[in-house]
Amino acid sequence: MTKISLLSDSNPNPKPYLTLELSIASERLRQAHHSFNLALVATTVSFCISVIGAGLLLSGKVPEGTVTAASGLASSVLCIQLAKDTNEKLDKILTELKDQD
Repeated sequence: MTKISLLSDSNPNPKPYLTLELSIASERLRQAHHSFNLALVATTVSFCISVIGAGLLLSGKVPEGTVTAASGLASSVLCIQLAKDTNEKLDKILTELKDQD
């Protein structure tokens, strides 16, 4: 309800593109939220894969353990990069909104 009243035609906009800017910022925040959740799930899965790989290495099944541990570490690196990108998007949105004021 608040968004509708802020974006309605009855309220004069000090900036003509305010509605569009708010829509873009809202969509970027939504995407950042989903990216963060995906990174959290993927990090948990890669941690489990890494633990399984470590177990295989300790049990003497070196080739299987090596592959599993390497894939778990690669997944962790990708997840961390995704979370970093998401945080950078949020920082950029915050900077843009502050610059508009």
